[in-house]
Amino acid sequence: MPFIAFGTWSWGAGTIGGDQIFGNHLHAENLKPVFDAAIKAGFNIGDTAAVYGDGASETILGKFVRAHSRAEMIISTKFSPMIAEDCDNPVEKMLNASLERIGTDDIDVYWIHNATHAPKWVAFLIPLLKSGRIKSVGVSNHHLQQIKEANEILTKYGFSLSAVQNHYSLLYPLSEETGILEYCKEKNMTFFAYMVLEQGALSGK
Repeated sequence: MPFIAFGTWSWGAGTIGGDQIFGNHLHAENLKPVFDAAIKAGFNIGDTAAVYGDGASETILGKFVRAHSRAEMIISTKFSPMIAEDCDNPVEKMLNASLERIGTDDIDVYWIHNATHAPKWVAFLIPLLKSGRIKSVGVSNHHLQQIKEANEILTKYGFSLSAVQNHYSLLYPLSEETGILEYCKEKNMTFFAYMVLEQGALSGK
């Protein structure tokens, strides 16, 4: 797994889009040079979510990655409980929509985006893992006990939690203080830190 992913939270407008969260209006024509520069620098993992820009982020990323070999790209997207529908498998339904927007048959890292109603969503992932439509599972914005619960459920079915993605920076070291980093190291889970520069506050600008 590469050491740095390029995040696409600010890509596109709409629900939890860049215009709402960051005050920008970034669309495909603005973002293509950014994507090209990232690929040239070796950043071959793009992290997005169904909820970012109400799907706009996935659509833009998908347009860009389809110009490359799928084998060269690592695609990371998320099931967001706050927009889940009431159906037999809301996780699969949201995944299907993400696959269509991105234009791929599988996702390398599929996340449960937040801990709303945790851990009820984990079991829905099992048939998706068995089918190969998702290759690995992560949890985002979960505390240590919720991370352990998710991993225990997956372990019962012969799988394991592959990654944890949480807000982490010099100003927000909660994942370190609560033992999450230590647990990830113990279980060989990749830890994805986001907002490491606190949206620019630690960048000197």
